[in-house]
Amino acid sequence: MNEQEAFEYEKYYKNRPHVVILGAGASVATILKGDKNGRKISAMDGFLKNLGMSDIIENLNLKTKSQNLEDIYSELSEDDKCINIRNDLDDRIRTDFNKFEIPSHPTIYDMLLLSLRKKDLVATFNWDPLLLQAYQRVVKITDDLPQLGFLHGNVLVGYCEKDKIAGLLTNNCQKCHKKFTPSRLLYPVKQKNYNQDSYTFSHWKTLKYYLKDAYQVTIFGYSAPKTDIEAIDMLKEAWGNINDRSMEEFEFIDIAEEDCLIETWEDFVHTHHYTYSNSFFDSTLARFPRRTIEALFDRTQNCFWLSPENPFKENMSFIELEQIVNRLIMEEKNNKNKFITLKNGI
Repeated sequence: MNEQEAFEYEKYYKNRPHVVILGAGASVATILKGDKNGRKISAMDGFLKNLGMSDIIENLNLKTKSQNLEDIYSELSEDDKCINIRNDLDDRIRTDFNKFEIPSHPTIYDMLLLSLRKKDLVATFNWDPLLLQAYQRVVKITDDLPQLGFLHGNVLVGYCEKDKIAGLLTNNCQKCHKKFTPSRLLYPVKQKNYNQDSYTFSHWKTLKYYLKDAYQVTIFGYSAPKTDIEAIDMLKEAWGNINDRSMEEFEFIDIAEEDCLIETWEDFVHTHHYTYSNSFFDSTLARFPRRTIEALFDRTQNCFWLSPENPFKENMSFIELEQIVNRLIMEEKNNKNKFITLKNGI
């Protein structure tokens, strides 16, 4: 290709989105030592026990021996006699999760949001309010932040079915001025029927749209259970055939064993095109904030040897984060109609 074609090719790639999908493990990592009041969050496995809700099902003779909330709810959803128990479970989860408060110091979620840009997407399966609480404070640093998607609802999010508008549950619809309806939280894992809930389905449509064009996908603390057939099928449909995604890369941030993760996501990862770390601070998001896509292109297509210049580190203050982000945004403005090339360490 000639010089102009090479320029347009690189510009196209470096403007592609980075999609981050969050599971319960991401929220656990965000408040590993507890939230502002010392409260800890739980992954789906052992959820009821860890959050003191076991009494809800203690008098039931469940077939499943699993301690995973999704397995338990799936069985409850198959029995019409359990409707009151399902409603009680929903109420208890909302009450409990609404109590979570993000710590006053910068957390992983603050840094995650600041590490991405408007062209990117963070889609979460989590109900807790931590991601939105982080968004509400980092938007004071910059409003050039990623889009957000809530794949299983959220305790802070509501919507207006009539006007197809969503927002914070404490607000009213901007058109009809009626109170927002709380977003749905619980779905039977075997048959989630996302398309029956217009709010949730709209967020899945957004995720599918972004996935089709994504250059990099980060899976953070999401186990993608094999029983979650509908969710996996929707992701597969959007991602397409892995043989057609030979330039893209997956990134995994998880405490699970690497081999187990790759086996779970084998239908998405093209050959060896993935990276794995068990800490957010070892990921491209923290090592190359707001430059994750540039880093992927320069490393794999420009064959650069890269070294982080503006990494996010543990225990950074909001002042330090703001200084880094301001430098990066200034560089983005100076290269508005071009693209940014990272420094080659060779």
